[in-house]
Amino acid sequence: MGKIIAIANQKGGVGKTTTAVNVAASMAATKRKVLLIDLDPQGNATMGSGVDKYAVENTCYELLIEEKPIDQVMIKETTGKYHLIAGNSDITAAEIKLMEVFAREVRLRNALAPVKNYYDYIFIDCPPSLNQLTVNAMAAADSVLVPMQCEYYALEGLTALMDTIRKLASVVNPELKIEGVLRTMYDPRNRLANDVSEQLKRHFGEQVYRTVIPRNVRLAEAPSFGTPAMYYDKSSTGAKAYLALAGEILRRAKANVAQKTS
Repeated sequence: MGKIIAIANQKGGVGKTTTAVNVAASMAATKRKVLLIDLDPQGNATMGSGVDKYAVENTCYELLIEEKPIDQVMIKETTGKYHLIAGNSDITAAEIKLMEVFAREVRLRNALAPVKNYYDYIFIDCPPSLNQLTVNAMAAADSVLVPMQCEYYALEGLTALMDTIRKLASVVNPELKIEGVLRTMYDPRNRLANDVSEQLKRHFGEQVYRTVIPRNVRLAEAPSFGTPAMYYDKSSTGAKAYLALAGEILRRAKANVAQKTS
């Protein structure tokens, strides 16, 4: 049975799209069937997948508003070797139109229902704000992966985000859980980063991934070449970190299944 993970943080610039693209590519490299959904009007996950956001015929707009079948809007050839539903500025119009349609919160959930069990993992790159698009992602997802930088304001924002997720869960998706908290752009030489990291572990315990994503030049360069880091420079620390994250997500999933069956 497939798993849908929304990658979300209301704060921008925390490595959300970098995480979406690279964890999708890393999962695909482990021979899992992966779909990445770019629900952000900036379309950065689309460009980072080697797809021109200005040239795509179908995006999440056609999926959510025109209710085109998912096979018609999907792009199967990407540099990350996963399938993609593209995003661009058209999605801004989708957000406005969602206000007018029936059952607007579950449009994405209903659209994904026919293919959910075909994929091992479906990742949703959410916009950096709480709007109808993010609500759709939360309604469709089984869990939320939260990337965050280890800085002072991030802790405050994370508490607010967790509260938002709990409220959304009670309204649109009672099954929604926190998949994990991912420390991104991490510099171990930075004392504040280490202090915040320790506070995170104290507050959120096992929900904090052991894997840490470092500050890495190759990771920052890869999107400008339209490719995930592992295909840009597989020996880079950034590429290795996202492969390690994919492994940790898989191990957690296996442990959860074993716990349920025991």
